[in-house]
Amino acid sequence: MTNRYYIKGMTCSGCVASVKKYLSQIDGVSTIEVSLENKEVTLSLNKVIDIDVLQNVLPKKYILSQSKTHKPSLDETIFSKNLEEQSKLKQLQPLLIILLYISGTTVLLHYKNWNTSAMTLDFMGLFFIVFSFFKILDLKNFPTTFRKYDPLAKRIQFYGWVYPFLEVALGLMFLLRFELTIALYITLVVLGVTTIGVTKALFYKKSIQCACLGTALKLPMTEATFIENFIMLLMTVKMIFQ
Repeated sequence: MTNRYYIKGMTCSGCVASVKKYLSQIDGVSTIEVSLENKEVTLSLNKVIDIDVLQNVLPKKYILSQSKTHKPSLDETIFSKNLEEQSKLKQLQPLLIILLYISGTTVLLHYKNWNTSAMTLDFMGLFFIVFSFFKILDLKNFPTTFRKYDPLAKRIQFYGWVYPFLEVALGLMFLLRFELTIALYITLVVLGVTTIGVTKALFYKKSIQCACLGTALKLPMTEATFIENFIMLLMTVKMIFQ
């Protein structure tokens, strides 16, 4: 599958070499052709790769955009759709494995004394702690990706930077049973706002990267993201009314 993109910011042959160097680091990119004269990048891909993933590996001076001169053939379109369907589950594997680990740990903590309320609080605490780790892992790029779909992060830039640390605080509050009422209402607001953004992104079929596990792991925005947030919201509402 071949994709062509416009690229801004290239001024010399050194820029061409730099663009090739960074794009070659992405798994799934087989060949790279960069035209300084036409300001274009042509990539041969082994799988579907979102333009945001390509943009994230490049220095900020280079800006990619879809090339209007490239019109995919029917074979390319079919190939792309097939790859997307096959790779969606594979791309979501890290998210599913992490949720499985959190669920398993929660069960092990309570298997001798089965208490659904305590299990819910521990699951939520572990969820926030683990997910915040991946966001902090690439804190430099997380806010940019997060504000593409979170309504509050779009309006308040600072919110994207503090969000991972807010998750750390909420996780500790749930695990330590500290000011649970405050923690629950903050969670309701925070996840509620994010879920609205996720819903809009899915409704308008935007092809963007999900920032739930930061940007170190490249996850697509899918229905799984909505389900993950919705389950956490249900847990929060359940604990508030208890």
